[in-house]
Amino acid sequence: MRRRTSWLLVCLLVAGCATAPVPRDLRVLVYNIHAGKDASGTVNLQRVADVIASTNADIVLLQEVDRMTTRSGGVDHLAELERLTKMHSVFGKAIDFQGGQYGIAILSRWPITTSETISLRGSPIEARVALAAQTNGLRVINTHFDASNVETYRLEEVDHLIEEVRRFGKPVLVGGDFNTEPSSHVYARLRESGLRDAFADCGGKTGFTYPADTPVKRIDYLFIKGSFRCVSANVPGSQASDHRPLLVEIAKSGS
Repeated sequence: MRRRTSWLLVCLLVAGCATAPVPRDLRVLVYNIHAGKDASGTVNLQRVADVIASTNADIVLLQEVDRMTTRSGGVDHLAELERLTKMHSVFGKAIDFQGGQYGIAILSRWPITTSETISLRGSPIEARVALAAQTNGLRVINTHFDASNVETYRLEEVDHLIEEVRRFGKPVLVGGDFNTEPSSHVYARLRESGLRDAFADCGGKTGFTYPADTPVKRIDYLFIKGSFRCVSANVPGSQASDHRPLLVEIAKSGS
């Protein structure tokens, strides 16, 4: 079942009807913000906004975003981040939670013209979704996969995600917290589908993003499909969340 938010014209996404040109160079940040808290539980939304500002990101793919939940004191995290960063935003609800909503979001330097929240089914414990959007001629998909020790639900989620990526067309940027490492079957399916791992293309060292204090896993990714190339990729050393962010600079091929 597919849930839609602010969905204007399908042709803008799949038939190239948008008139805005795709920017030749841009910076994309992938960031699981842990419901606005660091690993110790300290409220850190201002620090998250400071991390975003310090990276000069054009597009930010956020996971674990609370909107007016009890645990977050009724604060709308996305509205607050939009205010603090002066960026445009769209939210994809995964579940209703503690009197509010919990899910994923996209921030953009430019207005977001279309968006769609897509159910990935998978885990019966916590619904998982993808958030597809178009902004300034860019096609972007954000997601957050199941965190179980076994891959069962993630394998179902990745198959649904790949279907949506194919439907969405290219070029496209696909990022998020995939809760999976490069040795996994989930990662293999993503690569076999034609998605290129930006960090593998141009990053240095390990790319570990979790846990934030002493990272030992690479589970946060930006994948690229179509006429983009990775210029640089790195993991800023922030501990504002329990994940470190992933920052990728990309360019249109030939630029």
